[in-house]
Amino acid sequence: MNPSAAALPASALVAYLSAEFGVTDALPVYSGGLGVLAGDHLKAADDLGVPLVGVGLFYRHGYFRQRLTPAGEQVAWYPVNDPAQLPVSAVRGPDGSPVEVSVRLRDEDVRLRAWRHDIGSVALYLLDADVDGNSDAARHVTDALYGGDRETRIRQEILLGIGGLRLLRALGLDPTVVHMNEGHSAFVQVERLREMVQGEGLDVETALERLPRGVVFTTHTPVPAGNEVFATELLREYLADALDEIGLPFARFRELGVIDPEETGFGMTPFALRTSGAANGVAQLHGEVSRRMWAGIWPDLPVDEVPIGAITNGVHAPTWVGPDMAAALAARGVDVTGAPGAGDWAAAAGLEDEVLWRVRREARRRLFAALPARLAGTGADASDVAAAEGLDPDVLTIGFARRFATYKRAGLIFSDLARLARLVNAAGRPVQILFAGKAHPADEGGKALLAEVVAATRSADLRPRMLFIPDYDTALAALLVAGVDVWLNTPRRPQEASGTSGMKAALNGALNLSISDGWWPEAAPGTGWTIGDPAWTEEGDLRDAKDAESLYRLLEDEVVPLFHRRDAQGLPREWLAMSRAAIVDAGATFTTARMVSDYVRDYYAPAHAASSASRLPQGARA
Repeated sequence: MNPSAAALPASALVAYLSAEFGVTDALPVYSGGLGVLAGDHLKAADDLGVPLVGVGLFYRHGYFRQRLTPAGEQVAWYPVNDPAQLPVSAVRGPDGSPVEVSVRLRDEDVRLRAWRHDIGSVALYLLDADVDGNSDAARHVTDALYGGDRETRIRQEILLGIGGLRLLRALGLDPTVVHMNEGHSAFVQVERLREMVQGEGLDVETALERLPRGVVFTTHTPVPAGNEVFATELLREYLADALDEIGLPFARFRELGVIDPEETGFGMTPFALRTSGAANGVAQLHGEVSRRMWAGIWPDLPVDEVPIGAITNGVHAPTWVGPDMAAALAARGVDVTGAPGAGDWAAAAGLEDEVLWRVRREARRRLFAALPARLAGTGADASDVAAAEGLDPDVLTIGFARRFATYKRAGLIFSDLARLARLVNAAGRPVQILFAGKAHPADEGGKALLAEVVAATRSADLRPRMLFIPDYDTALAALLVAGVDVWLNTPRRPQEASGTSGMKAALNGALNLSISDGWWPEAAPGTGWTIGDPAWTEEGDLRDAKDAESLYRLLEDEVVPLFHRRDAQGLPREWLAMSRAAIVDAGATFTTARMVSDYVRDYYAPAHAASSASRLPQGARA
């Protein structure tokens, strides 16, 4: 048995709740990093034999697809997700009829059915409100991921949390551990309270005391705007009746979601932190930031004793290692699944320079060959297509692909256009830079930044060497992380929680060029370069200017010269040594095989023990 699975007894079951799951592009119910991480978590649980089920929502229109206007501005469109055309099956009972549960939303009992997608031994259940008999308003609740207004969001999150646990009960599943992936699913705690009070006969205060046992919460964002907050009156409108049934006064419940009594909203992150037995950030730096950010919940504790730990994210290597690299690693005994007893990632150090260089060049060729077709129908103009067709697999290629939130500073590299033009067009050592990513449809600043980046890539001085690729998804991400030579990441520190795309690139031998944020401070030296200095205290425009200068200097003095420093056989030996080191380090440290093993050992096993103990008769506990 796998050591990870062995840490949990046969009676254990982890319920992993998330608003999005990026398991495959064939099931588009995800938006970005949070969902892809959730999908990778499920895949690794299957690889390692961890008893786990996933619970999410089935979005009829998923997350938006992206097109560009002739001016380079983002246009969102929402294709229909037809279950008959997707890799899901209806969840049915023994008599063949669809399994349904219902959840009260204001004055309506909303019926939910479920769809199932299997990842090996791990089942993912997706709740769907588009059921005959529901009102039109109710049927549209699960239309779009992160769409609609605040009322739509609270309705979705009630269905996810309360409906998710009810579905598991209807299927005869009894999770001993509940893992809330971000605060969107935290209303599961309302349903758990109801079960304790109405089903087990506990008084409310005893139920509240027991509520954290068996519950794990992972927070993903150090950006305040990324933490869900609902207006008090909206919360009252949707939960007051349920709380009355439980016997929990609304004012007492609201206290769980605020730090300052004067606050006017209810925060899902404070609520999740207060009602969880264990909580964690997703990188060591993010854990530190989270302890400072939420220290007000524990005013009597020193910041370094705030009970928020950290498990650094990882990525699912079988999903993200490109085919050519996977074959080269397998030939040297590396099993990218991380299965016990198989060759470990240290064997990647045996990749010969000639083999590694060939693999890296072939991955660039695969990426470039796919781009013209990817551009079709996306609003890309003729110069975009020409730029894609002119990409050269022998030219140093940098990739920047992520959500276009302003704090990620996608435009930092354009701070000095003349200097950048000299860099990318240098005779004998040119540079190609590829961009991709989406801005949330409601993020006007992000959309404006995206349009600026598209315009810059189309400028006459940069056009031959720059390209924005619309409609970023996991298929494009897989090509990019395998094909680029350098992965660029420029957030304002410390606002990047983890940044798993850089891990994916490193697994493929790309070198990271990153701000010291998220996972990057934990990476091994010699696997890339750090932009700026984490000790700098400047903020705003001053910090941007210093980071931009550092970025240009690193490119001009270190990155580009190293790539072009060749021996008599035409190989960049020093570059390839760093590439090998990146593969070994990422494989040993930044995969979901390690991450999920850490969750099992440090969070799931203790949570299961606490949950099981709380279920025993009082005499047996004593």
